[in-house]
Amino acid sequence: MLNLFNTMTRTVAEFRPIDEKMVSLYTCGPTVYNYAHIGNLRTYIFEDILKRTLFFSGYQVHHVMNVTDVGHLVSDADTGEDKMEVSAQSQGKQIGEIADFFFRAFQLNLADLNILEPDLWCKATDHIPEQIEFIEKLEKKGLTYIIEDGVYFDTSKFPDYGHLARKDKDGLKAGARIDLVAGKRLTTDFALWKFSPKGKQRLMEWDSPWGTGFPGWHIECSAMAMKYLGARIDIHCGGIDHISIHHTNEIAQVESITGNRWVNWWMHGEFLILGRAGAPDFERMSKSSGNFITLEVVKKQGIEPLAFRYFCLNAHYRSPLTFTWQALTAASRSFAKLKMRMLELKENHPEVAAASEAYLGVFQEAVMDDLNMPRALAALWEMLKDTTITPSCKLATLTVMDSILGLNLEMVQKQEILLSEDIQILIQKREQARKEKNYQQADQIRNELLLKGIILQDTTQGTRILLQ
Repeated sequence: MLNLFNTMTRTVAEFRPIDEKMVSLYTCGPTVYNYAHIGNLRTYIFEDILKRTLFFSGYQVHHVMNVTDVGHLVSDADTGEDKMEVSAQSQGKQIGEIADFFFRAFQLNLADLNILEPDLWCKATDHIPEQIEFIEKLEKKGLTYIIEDGVYFDTSKFPDYGHLARKDKDGLKAGARIDLVAGKRLTTDFALWKFSPKGKQRLMEWDSPWGTGFPGWHIECSAMAMKYLGARIDIHCGGIDHISIHHTNEIAQVESITGNRWVNWWMHGEFLILGRAGAPDFERMSKSSGNFITLEVVKKQGIEPLAFRYFCLNAHYRSPLTFTWQALTAASRSFAKLKMRMLELKENHPEVAAASEAYLGVFQEAVMDDLNMPRALAALWEMLKDTTITPSCKLATLTVMDSILGLNLEMVQKQEILLSEDIQILIQKREQARKEKNYQQADQIRNELLLKGIILQDTTQGTRILLQ
């Protein structure tokens, strides 16, 4: 039984899909004007765990993800420039170049983190006709109005507006969307189609029944999700920052047309918070503020991407996770130890054995309890420490567990290592420390080598050197 938290109901309940065999899953994808930061990537890791859990539970999954390459303004208040245009102008490139480059970078991030790609990528610019048609349907129902800068959705015509965020319209007025565009009737009203400024040609614009311009950000997800997944969806995911505006607006658009509930399960991942050593204050990672860390920066620090995935698994997806380099380094060491154990089991106990039903039961219970990965990892380590089960059984159990964890443990291989002079010196120093029984120094050097990608495995035949 898979139990998941539903943001709409604020409860954990047994998940039951519309179709007993196929789960429809829509996840909000990247706006490809810049690199994804590791806070964004934490959300995609959570969604990957969800998807793997659905597979593990026997479901097929039809997964659709959008790619925003137009319409996402720098302000949630429907003001400011398009993020794609700002990026292209600042770099002196065509928008197509910017979009292709950062989309490819995002795909490489997913590959580095062993995140399964969606079945279908949907680019907003490939679906302009669908978005125009969607707006026309809203217009026919009397749900839109036109002002000088565009076509807007009239939120007063959707009585349940704001329920996902548990805010009434007055509450939303007091929130982030405080800059009222001239002519907007309510601060909660949002743009469906923005007109190109008079006398100025935008880098991206299209003809429409209302005039030349471009679609708003929210309409793309509604139009594409309905096109590929239909009028009812099992699960819609994103970060918690989508709840009060983007997902609230998506709901208003779709349910105004269908008259029925659109999404059965809304699921949202919490923020990755930037912490600073010795500082009591924390802050959210944000591309708009320039205060963010990319996966490439992590890699340049000598920490492999899957160590970041392991780091994320140590907190529940609905709990904020504080990022510090010290915390990531500690997770990297723990992950290296896990890989070392996997190598040892693969090389020394290749015989086929059944997985431990007892430990798989504990692991599965944690996963099925709203994707409780900290508890699942605890079950994994407890299993590896248990001396009452055979090594071959541990290997089989670890392999099954990793089908959900996604740490790619089966791919860990012994490799020939070309040792640089500084690595050789550190290994020699550690050997000397062990001979002198200075185990504290030996462990310190061993941890230093772990950060450089070197695993030292002490055996009765001597110290084995492995590569992460």
